[in-house]
Amino acid sequence: MEISKRVNDMQFSPIRRFNTFAFEAEANGKTVYRLNIGQPDIETPLCFKEAINNFDKKVIAYAESGGVTDLLDAMIDYMANMYDMHYERKNVLVTNGGSEALINTFIAILNPGDEVLMAEPFYTNYNTFCNEVSGTIVPLTTSAEDGFAWAKRDLIEAAITDKTKAICSISPGNPTGRVLTMDEMKLIAEIAIEHDLWIISDEVYREFVYDGAEAHSFGQLKEVEDRVILIDSVSKRFSACGARIGAIISKNQEFMDAILKLAQGRLCCPTLEQVGAAALYRVDKSYYEEVKAEYQARRDAAFDELSKIPGIVCQKPAGAFYMTAKLPVDSIEDFLMFMLKEFDDKGETAMFAPAAGFYATKGLGGNEMRIAYVLTPDKMRRACELIKLGVAAYKNK
Repeated sequence: MEISKRVNDMQFSPIRRFNTFAFEAEANGKTVYRLNIGQPDIETPLCFKEAINNFDKKVIAYAESGGVTDLLDAMIDYMANMYDMHYERKNVLVTNGGSEALINTFIAILNPGDEVLMAEPFYTNYNTFCNEVSGTIVPLTTSAEDGFAWAKRDLIEAAITDKTKAICSISPGNPTGRVLTMDEMKLIAEIAIEHDLWIISDEVYREFVYDGAEAHSFGQLKEVEDRVILIDSVSKRFSACGARIGAIISKNQEFMDAILKLAQGRLCCPTLEQVGAAALYRVDKSYYEEVKAEYQARRDAAFDELSKIPGIVCQKPAGAFYMTAKLPVDSIEDFLMFMLKEFDDKGETAMFAPAAGFYATKGLGGNEMRIAYVLTPDKMRRACELIKLGVAAYKNK
């Protein structure tokens, strides 16, 4: 008996695979500041649990495959009120988190061997999602020195082949925090029209844009509304990762009909989580400003401390809650193992995610780390101080 080549070619998560060593460090008495996983510690808005507690049906029945109407309407109202984007129920389909939204999108638009263009480094699970349907991520390589900019005509068009089906964007970005401007979105839209490509826009961090900048969406561009696929989720926006509620949003009806077939095949998303998610999408606008201010403070604390490391290459991210930095070490994985196994300061250490797993191009990211600034500003400052102290100790060992 054999495991399929498709699965054998997949990697284990570079975000989670060092957890075992963190557990060992904690068992040995160390405090470990975990910056490797994008799990917010901000409390999920109370309305989520209140809505579920008020659920008065005697039977928790199957929901509609496309989602309960109250949640669809709440998403539609959110898009209209926040971004002046107007959708109907037929344009929105609820998924089991943003992950299922992406998997089903790839199933719907890719044949084996088809290609998707994507700036690297990118959220590592895109490799898994694309491999599941025998598609290929074609990386648009960016650099820390350039702030991971990628919306460049020559870079994108040089990668387009007769197998290219889509341009995929994560903005605000994971793992870099890069945020596309509206002019950059318009450039990508022009290229997509000229080459007849889909635009997959992962906008699960949409509200987390800092320094007074305005959040934008590909859904605001009328000229490409027939080729834009928006990916949405409650996980990060509302600190509800465990609720597993996401959405696919598109005005291309042929695409949405294809997605509905896949949704019917998995029956439905959890009924109670959809009830709670509908309440989340109706939170007051002040919630977004409060949370954004908190993440900006965390970013500033982390960036200020990391900037004290001699030789680091890191630009202040404009959004999301991630930062990718190049450290003055030869092997980031070896340095991480040093941090977990050998180093501590006053019984404390920090961990992060090695960035190589966020690249599709072999050999890149070997001296880069991704941190998630998901702890309070004081804890972020201390965690980054530990990384700074760790680099000094590592280079002198």
